Amino acid sequence: MVPLVELRGAIPVSQVMGLPMLPAYITCIVGNMLPVPFIYLFAAKFLEWGKDKKVIGKFCSWCLKKGHKAGKKLSEKAGEKGAFVALLLFVGIPLPGTGAWTGTLAASFLGFGLKKSAIAVMCGVLLAGVIMMAASALGVALL
Repeated sequence: MVPLVELRGAIPVSQVMGLPMLPAYITCIVGNMLPVPFIYLFAAKFLEWGKDKKVIGKFCSWCLKKGHKAGKKLSEKAGEKGAFVALLLFVGIPLPGTGAWTGTLAASFLGFGLKKSAIAVMCGVLLAGVIMMAASALGVALL
């Protein structure tokens, strides 16, 4: 559930620790999806509130900038019709900063509905999990 790391870090760690693949995958998916509704409903409001605060202002401003940038990138590349697939791929390609947290925040800035956002993010998380399982299995096998 940790931002930026999410299942992209948890699945490889589980495989290095020798945990069974399927339970680790399921646990990572559930853990990655738990914060999605809260992020969608409350994160943008909290970040807007906190951007002017002394202690958290820089972090909130950074998150807002990242969310707006991701939302702009999604809408420019996909338009309205391809936004669902673009969000799915944005979350599903396991690169730093493109996970469920950022994708959900971007979707909230774009005004996607909660249901549409959650489904696209869930499909992206499932895809990222499969990619990370394959990469982890290959990495562990090579070691």
